Formats: sequence, C-alpha cells, structure tokens
Amino acid sequence: QVRLVESGGGSVQAGGSLRLSCGAYGYSYSINSLNYYGWFRQAPGKERELVARIYTGGGGPYYADSVKGRFTISQANNKNTVYLQMNSLKPEDTAMYYCAAGISSAEYKYWGQGTQVTVSS
Repeated sequence: QVRLVESGGGSVQAGGSLRLSCGAYGYSYSINSLNYYGWFRQAPGKERELVARIYTGGGGPYYADSVKGRFTISQANNKNTVYLQMNSLKPEDTAMYYCAAGISSAEYKYWGQGTQVTVSS
C-alpha cells in the first residue's frame, strides 16, 4: 500500500508561481513498483483532467496543452517525491490538484487527498 501526500497549494495572483510536492509513503517495494506519477486537477463543475505525467524510468513527460510551457513536472532523485512547478499562473488554473501514481499510465492506483490552488486576477 502506498500513501500519497500533496503539499504546496495556496492562493496567488495571476502571473505568480507555486510548487506542488507529492510524497510517496509506504513499503519500498510498493513505491519502487510505481512507474507513473501524474498531477490531475478538478475545478468546480468541471471534469478531472490530467495536467502532467512523468515516467519514473525517464523519458519526456506529458503536459496538457493548457499548461505547456508554464508547468514542469519533475521527480526527486529518490523517486519518492514528485513536484509540479507552476509558473505564469492564470485564474483558469484554479482547481483542486491531485497527485496520483500507478504501475501503468492507464490506471492510477494511488491518489492523494488533493491540494487547493487558487489564482486571482
């Protein structure tokens, strides 16, 4: 079993930056089995969307078109922590942000509790 804990959300003005962190806790063999980490977001009245995804084995990350060039996903050397650096934030980025992880990019088995990001104009 793996527990994901997000942090770093908050309120900023448009154009500002935030960095979200996602820590994975649990048995090492369970954490090491995770190949994908994703950051999702869900705004009120909207569907949840994948914002960024990273493969722990390397390779280019995935970004939604809406955040390309502004957001950067990265992982710590120990691969237990994943970050989402968010720059040039816009009011439309306001949402609850969730970290998720799984063995396959098609199924995220573990989810964090979410962290709120609010961007004011």
